[in-house]
Amino acid sequence: MDPLESKETYKQYVDKKSPNSPILKNCFNAFWVGGLICSIGQIIFNICKERGFDTQMSGTIVSIILIGIVAFLTGLNLFNKIGKFAGAGSLIPITGFANSIVSPAMEYKSEGHVMGIGGKMFTVAGPVLVFGISTSIVVGILYLIFNAQSITLV
Repeated sequence: MDPLESKETYKQYVDKKSPNSPILKNCFNAFWVGGLICSIGQIIFNICKERGFDTQMSGTIVSIILIGIVAFLTGLNLFNKIGKFAGAGSLIPITGFANSIVSPAMEYKSEGHVMGIGGKMFTVAGPVLVFGISTSIVVGILYLIFNAQSITLV
C-alpha cells in the first residue's frame, strides 16, 4: 500500500469520526459571556465611582470582587461549566487568571494544605507570574540605567 494513500485514507477516517465544531455558535457564546462579565465589572466600577472612590481605587475594587466571585464559582465547580459553554469568553484576563489559581488548588486539596493546595496552586499560573515579575525587574533596571541622570539622591 502506498504511504500517501494510507495517509489520505486515515485523514478521511478522522474527518468522518471527528465532530464538526459549531464555530459561529461558539464565537457568539464567547462574545456575549465575555461581554456580560465586562458589563458586571463596569457596573461595579460605576457603583464605586458613585460612592466617591477615584478611578484607580475603583479599578482595584472591581478586580478584587471579580477575583473573589470567580474563585467562589470555581470552588463550586460552576465556573468550569461556564468555561465549557463560553470558551475564551470566560477567560477575560482577571477571571481566567483567578480560575487558573483556584482550579489546581481544588483538584489537589486531598493531598493536604501544604503539599496539595499550596504546592499545586501555581502550577498553571506560576510561569505567568515568573515571566511577569522577571520582565518587570528587567524593565525597571533598564529604566534606572537610561534615566539615571534624572534621578537625584537626597
